[in-house]
Amino acid sequence: MENKEESSFCTHCGAPLTDQFSGKIDFEILYKPSYSLAEIHLKPEQSITAEGGAMVYMSANLELVTQAKGGVFGSLKRSMLGGESFFMNTYTARGGPGTIGLAPPLSGDVIYKELEVETFFVTSGCYMASDPEVLIDTKFGGAKTFFAREGLFLLKLEGTGFLFMSSYGALHQVNLESGQRFVVDTGHIVAFDSTISWNVKRIGGLKSTLFSGEGLVAEFQGPGTIFTQTRSEDAFLSWLIPKLPKERR
Repeated sequence: MENKEESSFCTHCGAPLTDQFSGKIDFEILYKPSYSLAEIHLKPEQSITAEGGAMVYMSANLELVTQAKGGVFGSLKRSMLGGESFFMNTYTARGGPGTIGLAPPLSGDVIYKELEVETFFVTSGCYMASDPEVLIDTKFGGAKTFFAREGLFLLKLEGTGFLFMSSYGALHQVNLESGQRFVVDTGHIVAFDSTISWNVKRIGGLKSTLFSGEGLVAEFQGPGTIFTQTRSEDAFLSWLIPKLPKERR
């Protein structure tokens, strides 16, 4: 069970969590929901940190700094265990305002969220960009996630600032009341609040798990918000791979 952390310091490294935004971001999300692109308008000297490969276009006055965010060990852990890039890119508008376009690797939607001295969990591959003040780490999900799509680690975002995340397909938001339970296929989870408790389990008996096509599911219990995606990468690959031409020997 994950509980919301009230501390004003990062529980991993002890760094203070800022309680003020580095500057509200001006943005618009275009071409929703199938081929979404986030166009962000930066004020002079304002910055945004993005996942490697997310940039589609940018103003010529944007300065790019590529670094192993969180140090070499933190970046290695995030890359190998969290499924994200080892290096992250920070773009800063120099000498005036600037614009940058960011998009996810798969066709789908983009959603904007603001964090306010809180912790938020994002599944592998769904993080796109955030405020440089937001701390990014990986979180051990326990043995319960061993057979789930998200693996053993989730991305853990802490602090105050803005966040852009993506989905494969459209994003669907589910708000849970305290004690309310909700079940989601593990391949359709995008992100969720740290106030939510959850566990991964089989759906039905062993026969249902093996032959129903559903496999493992995550059961969440509120209060909090879950973000889900209408398409699953695993389901798409299961459909696609048998149709690929076989190599002739």
